[in-house]
Amino acid sequence: MTTHQPPMTTTDLPGLTRIHQGKVRDVYALPPDAQGERLLLVATDRVSAFDVVLPNAVPRKGEVLTRLSKFWYDRTSSVVPSAFIAVLDATNAEEFGVTDPAYFGRSMVMRRGDVVKVECVVRGYLVGSGWKEYQEHGVVCGIPLPAGMQMAGRLMEPIFTPTSKAEPPAHDAPMTYEEVEALVGPEVANAVKLRSLALYRYGATAAAERGILVADTKFEFGMINGEPTLIDEVLTPDSSRFWPANQYEPGHDQPSFDKQPLRDWLETLDWNKQPPGPELPPEIVEATSLRYIDAYKRITGDDLPD
Repeated sequence: MTTHQPPMTTTDLPGLTRIHQGKVRDVYALPPDAQGERLLLVATDRVSAFDVVLPNAVPRKGEVLTRLSKFWYDRTSSVVPSAFIAVLDATNAEEFGVTDPAYFGRSMVMRRGDVVKVECVVRGYLVGSGWKEYQEHGVVCGIPLPAGMQMAGRLMEPIFTPTSKAEPPAHDAPMTYEEVEALVGPEVANAVKLRSLALYRYGATAAAERGILVADTKFEFGMINGEPTLIDEVLTPDSSRFWPANQYEPGHDQPSFDKQPLRDWLETLDWNKQPPGPELPPEIVEATSLRYIDAYKRITGDDLPD
């Protein structure tokens, strides 16, 4: 496996203030420009499973997340406003004041917005927590579904199934649309719902042409100039379930283009799914990296830049 930079697990940008560290992304404040505040979202190669960040990095994972998000932003910005400005690279590094090549290709420059406190999940197939809720109650986020559906079954229409944004160690919880309206107001609730569904439909259609089913995905919005605006990754293997269409078979779990090799291996261990996570064998790290790279190539039709 060839990479130009070693896998990145930690970030250090002297002169910039780190304002957030997530499981994968580190967020830095950039100097504002004439249009307002800006952020640098650095997608590291950290990988998590069962809400635990593991000790190994997955080569090129961060670059896949960033470049694939740009691919979708470029194709949807005329319909859904986004905070995206640019991917950091050698051509704009001086402009943004980050010249270390280790951050090129994995970092997005974004407008800063006030986060809408809702995870905007859209489902086209019944799987994961949606399948569990359906089995227990026959509904998902208050939406009644037909009786007799199978695990991983395709829904008649995509559905908007939002969750709360909980701070770790708490977990996100399903929300009804009425709860979203009560939290953010009817206008913002309606906008994020319609924009999430439109993004999902576009992405699912485009991915299907490349042999990938988008089972579900999540979007995050922030308020910028009074508009609900996309502020985070879009239709990536970390924010979505991508399934190979030629292997799709409802009734059970599906193979996917994400951390599946890693999760499968972890399930063979006597590990309580609490920190610290176990060290991953090199073959599992490589298999996981190749899943991400394959997803990028299938969707975009291009290899990752050398």
